[in-house]
Amino acid sequence: MTSSDSSSPPTLEDVAKVASLSRLNLGEDALDSARNDLLAILKHVANLQTLDVEGVEPMPKPQDTVNRLAEDEPGQCLDREILLAMAPKTEGSFIAVPKVLGEGGA
Repeated sequence: MTSSDSSSPPTLEDVAKVASLSRLNLGEDALDSARNDLLAILKHVANLQTLDVEGVEPMPKPQDTVNRLAEDEPGQCLDREILLAMAPKTEGSFIAVPKVLGEGGA
């Protein structure tokens, strides 16, 4: 966060900045609620960091499950005109998407 002390709780300004970077338009009430949620999450993480895990083997996942993946097989493609008709915005024969990487692009 922008606070000078990394252990200090996030301010409303910190939450507003994260919301802006996430392209979320939050009002004052929502910012306060999001700050409270973030404080609860950070408190939980701090509690987890106090646990003694000496000698505990790391687990890549909690269960020994295997994903059954189907073979990739080409199927019938959607017609371009139908696809473009479903898109919220187009530019010529392309689907237009909002810029997400800031003012200068990539």
